[in-house]
Amino acid sequence: MSDTGPWGSRDGKAVAPITTAIPASSPAEPPLDKGQHPVWAVISTLLLGGFIWWVSGSWVIAVAAIWGLLVHEYGHVLAMNRLGMGPARIYIIPFLGGVARSQRLPKSEWDGVLVSLAGPGFGLLAAIPFFAGFIATGEGMWLLGAAVIALINLVNLAPAPPLDGSKALGPVLARIHPNVERGAMVLIGALMVFWGITTGRFILAVFLAIALIGHLRRGAWRPEGRPLTGREAGQSVGLFLAAAVACVGVGVAALMPLAGGSLPGAVTMAGGFLGFGG
Repeated sequence: MSDTGPWGSRDGKAVAPITTAIPASSPAEPPLDKGQHPVWAVISTLLLGGFIWWVSGSWVIAVAAIWGLLVHEYGHVLAMNRLGMGPARIYIIPFLGGVARSQRLPKSEWDGVLVSLAGPGFGLLAAIPFFAGFIATGEGMWLLGAAVIALINLVNLAPAPPLDGSKALGPVLARIHPNVERGAMVLIGALMVFWGITTGRFILAVFLAIALIGHLRRGAWRPEGRPLTGREAGQSVGLFLAAAVACVGVGVAALMPLAGGSLPGAVTMAGGFLGFGG
């Protein structure tokens, strides 16, 4: 999740670079974000990993979730820095997840789309060591780790604030009409909150509910910067679908061996991960 507006937001203020001299008549610019303090970052990571271990009962799933989260957020950081929004920083949020925070707003909605999809796209690379672990040991627990990483990135593609999918598809919907974007975000956001409550993901549900209320209270939904062109809107949808297919593909590839090579069995297992069925 990027903070340009995953478990990430575009609501941060643009920050000007530090200057060596400021005229006495000019107000001092706020300093660049130095990032999360290393000690607090370690404590937050341990709290998050411990919480996941306690909930899942598996150290492999806990390690996969933390590793997958870091790689996902680093994908946002790479895109932010590449697009002139950096130097970006990663913040770990205890018991919840992480966020990549930029120093500046994107110059255009297209840049925002690229940043939002860079997380899920790059984040799938985190599954490689877990597939390698399965090949080396034959132990199915490594495949579960790869499946968790695919799940993290897939959930982040849900077009609900403040998840990455809302920043990838929101500008596309706004081209139709701003109220279309607002209605879609509210509807899907409410469904995500309901999903979190009914599947026992209460902390995530509370987080999504707070984010949804925040978006409802905002006066302007569109960020600063140039709106999407028609071509960019089509490319945004294409990239979003490609990222979603890649996440599903990695998840299926991880679960099929555990389901005896059965695609329906893999789908059933995936439903279990998502809280649908057994």
